[in-house]
Formats: sequence, C-alpha cells, structure tokens
Amino acid sequence: MKQYEVFEIRLKGDAPKGSEAQVDVSATFACNGKTQQVKGFYDGAGNYVVRFLPEQCGKYTWQVSGALQESGVEWCDASPNRHGIVKAEGLHFKHADGTWFTPYGTTVYALIHQEESLIQTTMNTLRNAPFNKIRFCVFPKHYDFNHNEPKYYPFRKTNGVWDVHKPCYEYWHNLETRITQLDDMGIQGDLILFHPYDRWGFAEMGVENNLIYLDYLLRRLAAYPNLWWSMANEYDLFAGLTTEDWDVMTRFVAEQDPYGHLLSNHNCFPYWDFSQDWITHCCIQDTNVNEVPELQRKYGKPVVFDECRYEGNIVHSWGNLSAREMTHRFWTAMVYGGYCTHGETFYSEDEILWWAKGGVLKGKSPERIAFLRTIMDELPGPLEAVTEGVGALTVDMIEEMKVKGVPEQWKDDFFARNLIHLPTERILPFLLRHRPCLGHCGKDAYIRYFEKECTSVGIMDLPEDGVYRVDIIDTWEMTRKTVCSDASGQIRVDLPGKEGMALLALKTAEKASV
Repeated sequence: MKQYEVFEIRLKGDAPKGSEAQVDVSATFACNGKTQQVKGFYDGAGNYVVRFLPEQCGKYTWQVSGALQESGVEWCDASPNRHGIVKAEGLHFKHADGTWFTPYGTTVYALIHQEESLIQTTMNTLRNAPFNKIRFCVFPKHYDFNHNEPKYYPFRKTNGVWDVHKPCYEYWHNLETRITQLDDMGIQGDLILFHPYDRWGFAEMGVENNLIYLDYLLRRLAAYPNLWWSMANEYDLFAGLTTEDWDVMTRFVAEQDPYGHLLSNHNCFPYWDFSQDWITHCCIQDTNVNEVPELQRKYGKPVVFDECRYEGNIVHSWGNLSAREMTHRFWTAMVYGGYCTHGETFYSEDEILWWAKGGVLKGKSPERIAFLRTIMDELPGPLEAVTEGVGALTVDMIEEMKVKGVPEQWKDDFFARNLIHLPTERILPFLLRHRPCLGHCGKDAYIRYFEKECTSVGIMDLPEDGVYRVDIIDTWEMTRKTVCSDASGQIRVDLPGKEGMALLALKTAEKASV
C-alpha cells in the first residue's frame, strides 16, 4: 500500500442476483485512530472489488463486510512524487500534502470514446503539452465533428433500453486505464458526469437512474486521486431536469464521495449557484475573464473559466479565437488570481478536432501557455488580484455609498464621488474598463499585465520597504528581459507600445533602513 495511490482488494464470489451496480459490499479501513468506510462494486465474472485511497502513512487494518467477508492488515509507505487529491484552499487549490496546484486546463470531450491508436496519439501529445488538467466526458458525445460510434457504453441494455443496473465492464476498464495514464503524467481528469449532446438516451435517464449510475461511478472511481467531478457540461440544456434535480444529484455526489473530490457544475447560460456549501469552486463558461475578482468576492471560492471559447477556425463563433486572444485570456484570468482552460478547434481533412477527439495540437497558444506556466511556477504561491485606486471599489461598496453616503476615507476619491450617481448596471462596466490587471503574491511578487493596451510607459506601485528585480515580458513573443534590479516604490518602465506586454517584479531583498 502506498500513500496517495489506489489500494485495491479483489474477492471472488457468486454473481449478484439483483442489481450489478448496487451490491452489498463495503470495507472499513482504520489507521492511527481514524476509521473510514467505503463501498465496493461488482466487476463482472464473479469479481468483487473495494478500492481505497490511503491518505496517511502507517498500519492499516481493513474489514470487508456485506455479501462477502474478509480482513487484512497493510502497511502504508510514502510514495515519492505523489501529492494526493486536489482540494480548494481559499481562492486557490492545494494537494492533500499541502503542495499548491495551479490548473492549466484543456478539453477533449470524447477522449475515451475513440479508437486506441487515436487515444494513444492524444496521450503522447499531452505528455509534451503544458496542460495538467483535462476535461472529458463519461458518456459518448454527439455533436459536429464527433459522430463516430464508440466501442463501449457505460451500461448494457435490457429489452432494448439502457439498464443502469448492468454496467458494461469493458467500458469501465477502458475509462480506468485512461485515468491511470493521465495520473502517471501528473494530469488531473476533470470528469464530466452528464452532457446534453446525446443521440443514445443517456441524457434522458431520469433522476432515479442517474443516482444509481452516480453511485456505481463513485464506488469505482472515487479512490483515484487525480479526478474532479464536473456534474455536467451545460447543465441548463437538459430539458428533462430541473434545478432541484441538479441540486439532488450534486449533493448526492458530495455526500457519497468518501474523499471529497472537487465538485462543480458547468453552464451554458445562467451560472450554477456556486455559493452552495457542497460546490467547491466556480466552473464557468463565459468570455468575461476580467471579472475574476468580482466572482471571487461573490463566492469566496476558486474561479475557473473552463470554457472561454477555443482557438481555431471553424464556423461556430465559439470555435474561432486567434491564438493571441486565447493567450490573452489565460494571462488575464491568471494575473487576477483565477484560472483558464484551453481548447482547440481547427478544421482538418480527417475531422479530428482536438476539442472533440484529441489527436495532435495545431495551434500557437499552447507554447505560449507553457511560457506563462514557467513564469507562474517561479512564484512562491498563487496570485491574488491587487485592488488599488479605482480597482479597490466594488459594486456593493458603491451601492452602499448611495444609501449611507461616501465615507471619509473615500471623500477625496474622484471615482467614489461620481460613481454613486451612476445606475447600478453601469457601475461594473466602468470599474472593469479602468481597473489595472494586476496580481501579487504577498509582497514577494507583483505582475501587471497590460492586456491590449499599447502603452509606451508601464507604471507599477511596489512596496517602499522592498528591493525588486523588474522584468519586461512579451507574452506573445515569449521573451523576458530584466530592466531594473533595485526597484521600489512607484516605477515607470519604457515599453514598446504593443499589446500583450507585462511587468514582473520579484522581491530580492528588504530595503535597508536609513
């Protein structure tokens, strides 16, 4: 048994007489005074399996109960280079061992539903790409550029109808192989549990069947440390499911997952209610990546733009971003302390588009995302948005001033005095236009990203009590040049008057007192 690695108990028994998805098998694990119970599952051919994720080292005793009984003792040792499940920590993410995790995502919806050679090509591409998180679906997807019939489905049929009580074991073995491959590469799988792009009937199973499916999925997969649960891709497009239905299902996943994997829900139009206690982070489809600070203030959780359109050239408006624009959205979201997800949709003669099926990457944004990652990896921790000047004001603050008046500390602020006269719907657009895209890591690092400004002078306010090295970064050309090694206070740096420039200030010393 290894810490943060799946431990599996396999037992032989008679095939279930009723449901093959909801068998009466569970196990209790005990270590260092902590006890944890997990459900087992049936894996076909008389095989019963219990999977467990040990999160501490030491001596474990375990007891299988229910339809089968067995017991044992295992010693759990530390596993090098394993960090455990990723969980939300404030506005950011951390592994179970306390290591920060910064997601650089991509999307291949029908990854596991392709032929073996294409899947291996995709895995080889991922091995050399900058991405450490990938969104993909449990169910096959029917949409443009993705009409192939998969080899396996999650269930077998009874009288021509999908039967959630009869798992297709070949399908689940294939899915688990892909999850393990991703884990071996250090990639988190953001597993999409439902989606509406369906011609087989999986999107219309009803809540009762959905819960049986979710129960089986959690029995099989919850012990994998590199998974996130995305309840749906575009939950609001399911005609047969209400918001209350989704509440029931998201709560079920949160309550039945013994390890507390990350859990969220992805929109097409209205955002999910990320304030719910059992939702761990904001999973958003939208283009307004510059609103990361507002979303952080509203929900107090990590903000991930998991779909902000895709780099490509297809006819659909969501699939023809330039590489420069995709790069820009990553920089904006991340400098503000949020996170972004890549996707790619270029026409090809074989109709293999990365966003749908995988294959090879053709765009120019991945190498620039890799460049961004090298910069962010140098920082001692995650970025937080710097709110200075007009950026320190929020819509809520302005609305409160309308009622209570402008407080003393804001009376000399031009924007505070004048924004109180604007209607509510015009306040946020004004703030977004005038706020600098500026992030900091305590007093150790500051980044100002100038977005699409073509300024010839970059201004940034640094603490007076620190000494900073200042670099000019060209986010498109992927260059970095040190222009000052002893900066403090307000600095003014000559810039080339082109978009996509940034300033990075890294603290090198405390300023000597006079």
